[in-house]
Amino acid sequence: MDMDSASSVVLQALTQATSQDTAVLKPAEEQLRQWETQPGFYSVLLNIFNNHMLDVNVRWLAVLYFKNGIDRYWRRVAPHALSEEEKTSLRAGLITNFNEPVNQIATQIAVLIAKVARLDCPRQWPELIPILLEALLTFYHVTKTLASKRLAQDRRLFQDLASGIYSFACSLWSHHTDCFLQQIYARDEAAALSSLERTLLSLKGRNICTNTNSCSLSHIQHSRQIGSDSTCREKLEKMIILYTKVLLDFLEYHPCAFIPLIQRSLEFAVSYVFTPCMNLIKMIVKNDAYKPAKNIDDSKPESLEAHKIKTAFFTHPTLTEIGRRLVSHYFLLTEEELAMWEEDPESFAVEETGGDSWKYSLRPCTEVLFLDIFHNYSQTLTPVLLDMVQNLQGPTNVEDPVQLLMKDAVYNAVGLAAYELFDNVDFDQWFKNQLLGELQVSHHRYKLIRRRVIWLIGQWISVKFKSDLRPLLYEVILTLMQDPDLVVRIETSGFVFNARSPVDDFEFRTEQFLPYLESIFGLLFQLLQQVTECDTKMQVLHVISCVIERVNIQIRPYVGCLVQYLPLLWKQSEEHNMLRCAILTTLIHLVQGLGAESKNLYPFLLPVIQLSTDVSQPPHVYLLEDGLELWYGHTCSTLTFMTLTKNSLRQTFMNFIEFLHVHMFCFVFLPVFLQNYAESLCRSFCDLLKDITNEGQVQVLKVVEIALKVSPILGAHMFQPLLPAVFRGIVDGERYPVVMSTYLGIMGRVLLQNSSFFSTLLTQMASECSQEMDLLLGSVIEMWVDRMDNITQPERRKLSSLALLSLLPSDNSSGFLLEMNLVKLLRFGCFE
Repeated sequence: MDMDSASSVVLQALTQATSQDTAVLKPAEEQLRQWETQPGFYSVLLNIFNNHMLDVNVRWLAVLYFKNGIDRYWRRVAPHALSEEEKTSLRAGLITNFNEPVNQIATQIAVLIAKVARLDCPRQWPELIPILLEALLTFYHVTKTLASKRLAQDRRLFQDLASGIYSFACSLWSHHTDCFLQQIYARDEAAALSSLERTLLSLKGRNICTNTNSCSLSHIQHSRQIGSDSTCREKLEKMIILYTKVLLDFLEYHPCAFIPLIQRSLEFAVSYVFTPCMNLIKMIVKNDAYKPAKNIDDSKPESLEAHKIKTAFFTHPTLTEIGRRLVSHYFLLTEEELAMWEEDPESFAVEETGGDSWKYSLRPCTEVLFLDIFHNYSQTLTPVLLDMVQNLQGPTNVEDPVQLLMKDAVYNAVGLAAYELFDNVDFDQWFKNQLLGELQVSHHRYKLIRRRVIWLIGQWISVKFKSDLRPLLYEVILTLMQDPDLVVRIETSGFVFNARSPVDDFEFRTEQFLPYLESIFGLLFQLLQQVTECDTKMQVLHVISCVIERVNIQIRPYVGCLVQYLPLLWKQSEEHNMLRCAILTTLIHLVQGLGAESKNLYPFLLPVIQLSTDVSQPPHVYLLEDGLELWYGHTCSTLTFMTLTKNSLRQTFMNFIEFLHVHMFCFVFLPVFLQNYAESLCRSFCDLLKDITNEGQVQVLKVVEIALKVSPILGAHMFQPLLPAVFRGIVDGERYPVVMSTYLGIMGRVLLQNSSFFSTLLTQMASECSQEMDLLLGSVIEMWVDRMDNITQPERRKLSSLALLSLLPSDNSSGFLLEMNLVKLLRFGCFE
């Protein structure tokens, strides 16, 4: 594309693309889409958004097209990838102008520079970091992105960069903080706000850079000024939160160096009424480095010193005050939450049960802190909580909203601490004498307690609940499923707080449930049709699947309406692959329950199986394994395939032939292939993983998983360079569920089938992380158990459970941690 002639043409198209007239907008967008792969297009975009004289909307659109192009065409392996010559020119152009006057455009430019830096810095772009030291906004986004890279080589490169960045960031932070405080005292509000923004950015950059092994006690010293100037306390709330994050990072990476700050940190956190500091208290309480060994003589001096400081601080009065304040203040539903309940009950239910975070309260953080403190100091806090329960026994005045909110909060605490309270609460008697009566109060204001009580029973049902009481519970469920409030029905539909069904536990007896099956199943189906949120439909489908799985063929008389509805739901969920996974699971159980009677599903099942197993279609990443299981269950249930059209059969079996060709190669020829080509293949995979999407990572890692399955010892040896990245992904809590599931599948096979290699890997990772092996293994176990819900495939879930249980004979802290989670592990079906 010739630059002189192209600039005016592209500028005109961008101008038209900002139009509100679709007749003008659509052709312009199509033209821009065609230019995306043309050489020189992104150079033109760079010149346009760097021209401050042009219209802001046009420049904004140019930045967005440029940013999208990085995702699609910057990687060397991408189709229509940009040439190295053009990328060199673009990199030079991106860092020539840091005086962007429009903040929104400046932020987008910073983000796109960060995207390029993630791919090219420092090898292809060594001049970036020195230049960025003059640009705080871009500096923050770039360092944040670089810090997110996980491969060992990338981490080492970032540590080298961070050692030079850190002192500069500290000096910037100190300078801008001093300016801000001086301007606050001088009441120069405009200047103070400008300095505060720079202070926050420099602190963020500094905080990212401290996530390395290069920081020391001298760095921590900067944090001791927190809260020392009470005059500015209200003005520095955001700053205090960031200071707390700095402390948290120091505490995570260097617990021993943090010991001199334990006392002051706890005093500060508690005096600041917890709000921004709950994670700080939690990490100090649960940090294994601060706990003495079972044999005191084996304890390190640092651990004993930290334990002594904690014991001196957490006295009986302090713990009592913390426990009461957490429950009575931070567990209360807020006015915003109650308003959301009334205005949009389903969104409220999704936020409460499955959202990323609750938007209107601090409760998620508070609940985690409460559980950690309760676990560590249960002897002190159990009487406190039971006293709060006792004070709320008996009927609650529906006209007293404060008392209703308090009962909801206390019941929440009792549910969260169910395992800790096992020996102190006679739950069966409490259910019969108190809770059952509360579920029967029909007043509309009492819906708060009805919903909390059924959730509370869901927490206790796998802890302590007599099977003889199940019919009484089913009667209650049947009543609550007809409650006028949608949130109560969603909660009742299966104690969905933990996404589990009322029949999904060890004490379930089919004969007890059958008298209620038709009514409850019908109400579940009504709820499935009524709700609109994708997450809620998935939860209800999970409960329906559990019911079908438990009662098996006895579900046949009641599923006609569901059979008719699922094709419509499948069509509506075209953009929601996780919902389609839930539909596939339901179909698997439905086919098993219906057996030969599933023939009415043929016209629907075959296209579903065909799409799920077509490796040329993007959804197969999510649907393939469930699709194969559905096909297997379908063929086992009936032999009347010939009623289907030949074309449909041919296409479906072509998918299977292609799939089987790959797997036959893996199982028959893979050992020989690995011996000859694994080293070069592993190098290619290491390079690929830096530049591909999450879906691409899954495909690469599946090859490693298959290699380990076919040949555990040879596979682990050949792909050894990749395994540290998998290990780190687990410890860091990889957010993408399918990637995390694959990580756990790989590590499960290594742990279960090649334990000596796992020990070697653990030793290597402990050395790299400068962390004790027991502590590191504990972190892996804790994250593994926490993310077990990411694993949807039964085989992989059982493999993970068995791999973790293989550690149970251990007498170290990891063995103790596993014993605590044994019930949870069993619930994942490792013995079914």
